[in-house]
Amino acid sequence: MERDDVDGSIQQHQSLPRAQLDGQASLLSCTLSLDLVGQVSLSFNSDGLSWRLLEPFDNDDSTCLCIKFASKVATTEIKFADVYAVELINYGVIHGSNVSNARKCLKGQRVSEMYRFTVHGFQSSRTLPSVRVLATYTFGHKDLHICQIWVNQIKASLDLEQGRPKNLLVFVHPRSGKGNGCKTWDSVAPIFSRAKVKTKVIVTERAGHAYDVMATIGNKELISYDGVIAVGGDGFFNEILNGFLSSRHKAPYPPTPSDFLDSASCNESLIVNDPSETVIEASSQNNEQSPLLSSSSINGSGVLNIIDQEPEISLPNEHLRFGLIPAGSTDAIVMCTTGARDPITSAFHIVLGKRVWLDVAQVVRWKTESTSEVEPYVRYAASFAGYGFYGDVITESEKYRWMGPKRYDYAGTRVFMRHRSYQAEIAYLDVKSEEQDSTSEKDNLGGRKRPFWSSNKSEKVICRANCNVCCTKPIHGSTDDSHTTPYSHAGETKWSSSKGKFLSVGAAVISCRNEKAPDGLVADAHLSDGFLHLILIKDCPHALYLWHLTQLARKGGNPFDFKFVEHHKTPAFTFTSSGNESVWNLDGEAFQAHQLSAQVFRGLVSLFATGPEV
Repeated sequence: MERDDVDGSIQQHQSLPRAQLDGQASLLSCTLSLDLVGQVSLSFNSDGLSWRLLEPFDNDDSTCLCIKFASKVATTEIKFADVYAVELINYGVIHGSNVSNARKCLKGQRVSEMYRFTVHGFQSSRTLPSVRVLATYTFGHKDLHICQIWVNQIKASLDLEQGRPKNLLVFVHPRSGKGNGCKTWDSVAPIFSRAKVKTKVIVTERAGHAYDVMATIGNKELISYDGVIAVGGDGFFNEILNGFLSSRHKAPYPPTPSDFLDSASCNESLIVNDPSETVIEASSQNNEQSPLLSSSSINGSGVLNIIDQEPEISLPNEHLRFGLIPAGSTDAIVMCTTGARDPITSAFHIVLGKRVWLDVAQVVRWKTESTSEVEPYVRYAASFAGYGFYGDVITESEKYRWMGPKRYDYAGTRVFMRHRSYQAEIAYLDVKSEEQDSTSEKDNLGGRKRPFWSSNKSEKVICRANCNVCCTKPIHGSTDDSHTTPYSHAGETKWSSSKGKFLSVGAAVISCRNEKAPDGLVADAHLSDGFLHLILIKDCPHALYLWHLTQLARKGGNPFDFKFVEHHKTPAFTFTSSGNESVWNLDGEAFQAHQLSAQVFRGLVSLFATGPEV
């Protein structure tokens, strides 16, 4: 016997205080119709909704035109932590289960019409643990009042969820990656709209547009937002990050060995920015056609006086978070922080208010060319800084922008075939602490005592969601004091150096996972441990370098187990080129520097993310 009507009883009053709800197994329960499923017994619990599928028709298995329909009983749930919206929708059709619909169709019966409300949430992908997919549940009842009670109760629970953003500043790069920036934003914008998250959307019109906005926006306006979202790639995120930090991060320059610069230049240049000053990087006629490659320091007088009078934003900042919705060519940052190169997954982390702290490297260029005057210029990197092979690839790829993301493969092949090495000297701060004692001897030998290749694997602690390494108390500096340098701690420190011909020099802030390197450049790099991973590839035969690159492309590969490879975990390093040409790759953007120094600040900014699950 079929039932088209649903039970109108409801076992809880709409105005039940929240204090009485907590701790009870089932707080609200009634029989509703769930679209495409059938009649369910829906229960409101302290942490979410659960429902039990009732018999779609008779208690026993039924037959219609000699077709047997097997009834099912199942329990399903969704946690409020995974729900981002609930809405009362118009009166309309509620479809039964597929089996029920087939049976009704054969008997010539119509589907039911009733009042409806929809619960919007996310659920894990069945095949990809880090990926989230949209989950939509539409319930129906003949009584509008009952639907309204459910909507009110669910909204009240969602209002109690902590950390969810209400107002976001969104930058969209229309030409990022394959030119799908606007399309990518349009695909996730309804999620933010349903979640009642206000968004101010700026579609960039030129190179450096987002940088200029972030560098000049007043702090009062900036703190009115709960976060800043980038719809684009790693380079676009780097532009936004640099615009934000250029005028707000007050910190000393990185440490350097005593012989890094001549004493006169060093004493003249090593000046810490005064916290009372506002430092703005702006466009210039001599900026190498990029607004990020010039800077000026402006004190409290002049046109920036308004900014100086506004509230100061402390770093790290508990309130303001950054988000990244992938639309780039590589999207390494989003893969390292969410585990997936997927816009829906990124939207999940943003609207539900997830948080993870992220290390940021401060890179200071002292000389552009060997004959240049010493003039410090600060840039920041959130994922990677690379020289040699990496700098050549980014320079070569600029010639083939018309190819889209494929230009990196083409440029990489051309650069690899040249097999060019560069004479340089690198010094790095060697830190000895209890945390490193068990691993430094294995990880920091620099490959000098290794054979050309070895299958031995050292034990690695991989960064995952709720990572113990990233959640522990910082050792190098303090998360509540951006003035603390990464080397001001009780551990023993000394400078070590490496000099010679290098195919590449890389400094990874995070693992830099991507589709071509599933484990990243450094499989056990962490999001917030206060270390840079310095990777030095010395000149070697072409075939061995290819072997090294194939190890990077393999999941579970051993790219560091070569004699010509050095790997050092360090909070700071310096670089000096012996040639005239010296181009670095900072988060996918070209950066010319003959001499530079770098240091990492632990957990300087936070992202809407949790870290990868696998």
